[in-house]
Amino acid sequence: MKYFLGIVFTFTLFTACSPSGETVNVQDLDRQFIDAWNNKNADKITALLAEDMDFLQGNVHYKGKSEVIEKWVQSTLPTLENLKTNVISSAADAHTAYEAGTFAVDVSSTTPGQPRAFGEGNFILLWKKGNDGVWKLSYAQVEDLPVQAKN
Repeated sequence: MKYFLGIVFTFTLFTACSPSGETVNVQDLDRQFIDAWNNKNADKITALLAEDMDFLQGNVHYKGKSEVIEKWVQSTLPTLENLKTNVISSAADAHTAYEAGTFAVDVSSTTPGQPRAFGEGNFILLWKKGNDGVWKLSYAQVEDLPVQAKN
């Protein structure tokens, strides 16, 4: 499951337009992404991604919204359920916001008869406010431990 955590995550179009100088609630942004991921709502996830999105996991780097959707979202969304995060660090200003911490997720096999599994690791989600005032997920990095079979 190299392309694990097809975290993130992806959901209702969030248009957090805050007046100049105000910060966004990054917890709300991440909650929208996680809810969309857990609901397997690829359209919502897609709407949350920036055109210049970067996704990193180990030695993998996907660049641009189309590649991230094809190689991360579409390939991992069907196999991941019950994504949960534990935020260790977060910050926001008028133009950027991030959360970082640990995640846990249930993993189902695409091969019949294979056991369900459990995955966990570290993540960072970085959001940027566009010129149009809409916040988009610009950078996601997932570093996961080996998937473990569930008992």
